[in-house]
Amino acid sequence: MNTANNTSKTDSLNMDFSQRIVINTHMLEWDKSPAKGVWRKRLAREEAERGHATSIVKYDAGASFASHPHPLGEEILVLSGVFSDETGDYPAGTYIRNPEGFSHAPFSEQGCELLVKLHQFQATDIEQVRVDTHHTDWLPGQGDLQVMPLHQHLTESTALVFWPAGCQFQPHRHFGGEEIYVISGEFIDELGRYPAGTWIRSPHLSQHNPFVEQDTVILVKVGHLMIDE
Repeated sequence: MNTANNTSKTDSLNMDFSQRIVINTHMLEWDKSPAKGVWRKRLAREEAERGHATSIVKYDAGASFASHPHPLGEEILVLSGVFSDETGDYPAGTYIRNPEGFSHAPFSEQGCELLVKLHQFQATDIEQVRVDTHHTDWLPGQGDLQVMPLHQHLTESTALVFWPAGCQFQPHRHFGGEEIYVISGEFIDELGRYPAGTWIRSPHLSQHNPFVEQDTVILVKVGHLMIDE
């Protein structure tokens, strides 16, 4: 598996958007966060505690984070457990977007794991989003694929995609890049095999020919990784 980990003296990690990044997050160790009982696996970051960041975050049962804002937004997919804040309780399968100007004090009574993206909203994207993906309809996609749209703003689009066993998609190019998190099953292309828990970031104008051998669900974001980002 081709994995990049380009850390510099400024504590940045995987911030070269012209490179393809593949990380099996289950192979990473948990790092402490500033909050007791909250842990992180950092996939990309601009600086240690601010700016652009993509991470897997784990809350131990009863852990909480002090109230804080989200410059340029926060995007979350709840992977397991129940994530909570002042606005409600969000079980596994919930997709959340908190725009700039929103502040909260998150916590988890039973513990949870999240995919979290910080400081990556476009300036004009001010919509707050809550989607319970377990109670949202799948729509027909290309071929045998099923798609669950989660968010779209200008060129950027985010969705869940269900691939039935044996499905193969046509070769295609990613204008504005593509980011994938494999939720279940195994995603495959001519470059490798990606089990559940794998994060893949492919640059602007990259291309591949993906397929699956078993039922597979992925989170996909496209159109947000221009080279001059």
